Amino acid sequence: MRRLAAPLFAATVSGALLVGASLPGAAAAAGNSELVVVVSARSPVVALRPEQVAAIFLGQTLRFPDGVEAVPLDQRVGSPLRDDFYARVAGKTPALLKAYWSKMVFTGRGQPPAEVADSAAVRRRVADSPESIGYIDRSALDASVRPVLVLQ
Repeated sequence: MRRLAAPLFAATVSGALLVGASLPGAAAAAGNSELVVVVSARSPVVALRPEQVAAIFLGQTLRFPDGVEAVPLDQRVGSPLRDDFYARVAGKTPALLKAYWSKMVFTGRGQPPAEVADSAAVRRRVADSPESIGYIDRSALDASVRPVLVLQ
């Protein structure tokens, strides 16, 4: 049986490049939600590109582009938002993400981001910490956090 690679797509919305992968069930599992990558309203970070967000969440960089420490917060394993986020930003399925982190931890090159329960918990933690970054459903967005990337 031949496996086909997930096709990538890109679109520009309000000057931000949005990238993702068409993975079977990824959009359906998250209910075609609009994901927003957020930082604290007190953070100096204004916008990030998808590849910058992926590098932070995959432990490839520990800092925002301005040099300030970046502390990513993940939704819980098995969350449709988490699966959708990694499919859109990094092109990784849950199985690929698990394999990636297993290798990173085993080789001593990194640890996965801390996990929190849901979008409301991510928003609270990010709002309280200017170095934190997370992703939430757009419906959970409020003035305590600043969107730096919208994934539609």
